[in-house]
Amino acid sequence: MDHSKELLQEYLSDARDAVIYKAQGLSAQLARKPLTPTGTHILGVVHHLAITEYGYFAQCLGRTVDDPYIQELLDADDPQADFLPPARFSASGIIELYRESTAFSDAGIRALPLSAPVEVPWWIRRRHTTLEHLMVHMIAETSRHAGHLDIVREQLDGFTGLRPEAPNLPDYSAEQWAQQFESINRLAIGDDRQ
Repeated sequence: MDHSKELLQEYLSDARDAVIYKAQGLSAQLARKPLTPTGTHILGVVHHLAITEYGYFAQCLGRTVDDPYIQELLDADDPQADFLPPARFSASGIIELYRESTAFSDAGIRALPLSAPVEVPWWIRRRHTTLEHLMVHMIAETSRHAGHLDIVREQLDGFTGLRPEAPNLPDYSAEQWAQQFESINRLAIGDDRQ
C-alpha cells in the first residue's frame, strides 16, 4: 500500500473508531432516543454510516452485496430509510453491522489503487471520480457524523471525549466546566460582565 493510501486509511479508521466509541455503552432506549427535531439518534447515525459504507465501497466499486437487508436499503426510495434501524436490531447488532460494513469497505479499498476510476451514480458533480476521492469523501462523512454523535451522546449521559487514549478535551473538573458553560452563556445573552 502506498503512503498516501495508508494515510487516508488511518484517518478513515480513526473516524470509524470514534463512531464506535460514541455508540457503545448505552441502553437500547438511550441509543434510540432522538435528540433533535429531525430525529438524530445514536443508532440511526451508526446504521446510516453502515449503509453508506456499502453504498460507496460496494455500489461505486462494482462489488456485490449478498445481504438482502443491506441491498433493500441501498435500493430504498426513502432517503431517510437508513437512519431508521428496525427494532429487531439491538444496539450491539447495529454496531456489529457497522463493523462488518467497514471490513467490507476495507477489502474493496485494499484491492484497488487510489487512482482506480469509480462512478458515484447519485453525485451530480464529479460523478466519475477515483477511489482516492471516495476515501476522502468517506473520511469527511464519517467525521461529520462522529461530531453529531459527540453532541448527542453528551446530551444523553454527559459522556465526552474523542477516544480513550486521546480524549481531546482539557481535564477540567465539573466546576470548571460549569464555569465555562456560564461564561459562554453570558456572552450569548449579551451579558459579558465577568
